[in-house]
Amino acid sequence: MRDTKESRLLLVLLIAIAFALITVDIRGGRNSPVDGARQAAATVFGPIENGMSSAVDPVGEAVSAVRDSGTRHDRLAALETENAALKAKLGSDDRNRSRLNQLDRMLKVAGAGQYGIKGAQVIAIGAAQGFSWTITVDVGANDGIRRDMTVLNGDGLVGRVTTVGPDTSTVLLANDPDFTVGTRMESGDELGFASGQGDRPLRVELLNGKAEVKKGDRLVTFGSQADRPFVPGVPVGVVSRVDPSGGGLTRTLYVTPYVAFSKLDIVGVVVEPPKRDPRDEVLPTKPKPVPTPTVTVTVTPSAGAPADDQQQQEQEQR
Repeated sequence: MRDTKESRLLLVLLIAIAFALITVDIRGGRNSPVDGARQAAATVFGPIENGMSSAVDPVGEAVSAVRDSGTRHDRLAALETENAALKAKLGSDDRNRSRLNQLDRMLKVAGAGQYGIKGAQVIAIGAAQGFSWTITVDVGANDGIRRDMTVLNGDGLVGRVTTVGPDTSTVLLANDPDFTVGTRMESGDELGFASGQGDRPLRVELLNGKAEVKKGDRLVTFGSQADRPFVPGVPVGVVSRVDPSGGGLTRTLYVTPYVAFSKLDIVGVVVEPPKRDPRDEVLPTKPKPVPTPTVTVTVTPSAGAPADDQQQQEQEQR
């Protein structure tokens, strides 16, 4: 297309229409008027993304070994068996070792929280329908995935499912500005709401404006009614900054998430919630503080030394 006045006008018009659709979609939420188009796009483009991923991924079948863990009664034992099978399937190259480590950590999180999960691989970043912080995973309706399911990995909360196609799903990441999740402070009942801020820490509004909070405190998901879209007990992050209490009804915290959203590869969709709230059981073990050694210097004066000489020796030692 030639760079003419008409072509530039057409480009500006298309950009304006795109932003208008994004605004309508965000404000509409679940009842968005473009939700049908998004579902259709997932149906059309999902198999293409899935096929391309399978063509270049030699360990795709290994991840599917954890996709049936949500149907097992003795979930922890099943996860351990599947983990052993995955170690046999995955090779010894660096990439496969990294993915094996991700799977191992995710299975431990699922076992600790007693979550039934469907293992999945990230096959695309971002959505063709907008500019949100999203990923596409290679499981969909045919795998039992439904909208508003929790997504996690071996580090903690990844996001929630927003769009489901037959074989793929779109996940809104927890750092997206349109994302909000209820949280609970570790070892307490202080509740709040965490919202994404892109590549900045999560912003948390505690419901108690006088809550005692400090840097280093940890948060988990509080859980939703009927466990959708969030199951309880999934690690969210660590408090990195606390705004001074101004006597308001709420208190603002900034939380560094456990999950590195720019490095996602292996994730799990929670298809079966835990029978009880795991509370803080899924949080990683805190490192033990290392004591700082102290050295005490004792000055022993030489025998028969004059008093002035003793004082001078003590001052030199200081």
